[in-house]
Amino acid sequence: MSRFGLILKAVGEFGLFQKLIVIAICIPGIFSPFDTISQVFIGMSFPHHCNTDWILQHGPNLTEEDQKNLTLPVNEDGSLESCKMFTPVDWDLETIESFGINSTTGCTDGWDYEAPKGASSILTEFDLVCDKSSFIEVSQSIYMAGIFFGVLVFGTISDSFLPESARWLITQGRKEEALKVLQRAAQVNGRTIPDDLLDKLETEDSIKRRNILDIFRIPYLRKRTVIMSFIWFASSLLYYGLGLNVGSFGVNIYITQFVFGVVEFPANFTGWVLIQRLGRRLSQAGFLIFGGVTCLIILAIPKDVPVVITTIAVLGNFGSTASFNIAYVYSAELYPTVVRNNGVGLNSMCARVAGVLAPLVRLLDVFHDTIPMLVYGIIPIVAGGLCLLLPETLNVELEDHAEMKETMNGLELNRQGSVLIIEEHENET
Repeated sequence: MSRFGLILKAVGEFGLFQKLIVIAICIPGIFSPFDTISQVFIGMSFPHHCNTDWILQHGPNLTEEDQKNLTLPVNEDGSLESCKMFTPVDWDLETIESFGINSTTGCTDGWDYEAPKGASSILTEFDLVCDKSSFIEVSQSIYMAGIFFGVLVFGTISDSFLPESARWLITQGRKEEALKVLQRAAQVNGRTIPDDLLDKLETEDSIKRRNILDIFRIPYLRKRTVIMSFIWFASSLLYYGLGLNVGSFGVNIYITQFVFGVVEFPANFTGWVLIQRLGRRLSQAGFLIFGGVTCLIILAIPKDVPVVITTIAVLGNFGSTASFNIAYVYSAELYPTVVRNNGVGLNSMCARVAGVLAPLVRLLDVFHDTIPMLVYGIIPIVAGGLCLLLPETLNVELEDHAEMKETMNGLELNRQGSVLIIEEHENET
């Protein structure tokens, strides 16, 4: 164990100090999902048809059912057409009932929505139906883009409200600040750091400062960054692809959303248990592949059994939730301290890009209705396979510095100036 590792053990690896920080971070995190998932209800769809009140001028006493039958075409499945109506004519009601109307047109006078009393959404407020129905997905995408740019702007600002990482301060040569953080943590945890350990704590002034370009310049970091970025992208695409689409599974949208929310508790717990037993790599890969497979299974289920479809979708949400949360742990352990913030930030940015694209993928159903689920399924499966190329980090001490690595006779060499430090090979040849 490194000197810093010994100091952390003396401070208390997960004492009151660390728990308070976790709570402080979790509190604002509780409210963010409410905004995100609200998009499901803000863009909620309702059954609709053309407004055909023009016929009431000829038959003011018509029932609603008779009005629909005389003015709306019928689809092959027996349902009323939602985007077309019979062309308005200046005939008397008896003639219309006797001969009917053969020509159709679009909804020239707007739409009527079969929504519960008092219910509305952007669909009803702005008539986002028929040729404007894609605007629902676009609105969700714009919201996710807002999150993307918000993270870029406010992410740096939020850092000033949390204690700085002592490990990172040491790598930046800021020993005095690191000592203050460590001593404060030890005090809150009710622990005392032996003076001899503090005296041995040395800053790394001789180590070259690293930046975000190094995660692409150094081969082993470049490999980890590309794969982890794709894993974050796939996890986010799967999570939001299912989560923002709960209204299309055929079961009551409120029940479905409630189940989607509840299942995240066992998903997170299961993920936490498995990364301690099976390791980060297998758990990450397993949940990605599991989530992707559920999307492919949905394609094989007939649409007239919505309960089965929803059940499989819930399992997919289970996999995506666990995968997303494991990615946070795994990514932080894959990057050295000097570039950890840059690496995880880049990975997170890829997840935000996937969040922007996830609703837009649904628009591909104009080419074939299976394409969206194919995309949501295949990409996570590919990401799960690539994950197996990464090293395992369970019980491996965090790396502080980004060094140029060489391999020789099954051993991995870290070149640091003129000194070669031999470590166990991580199977990253």
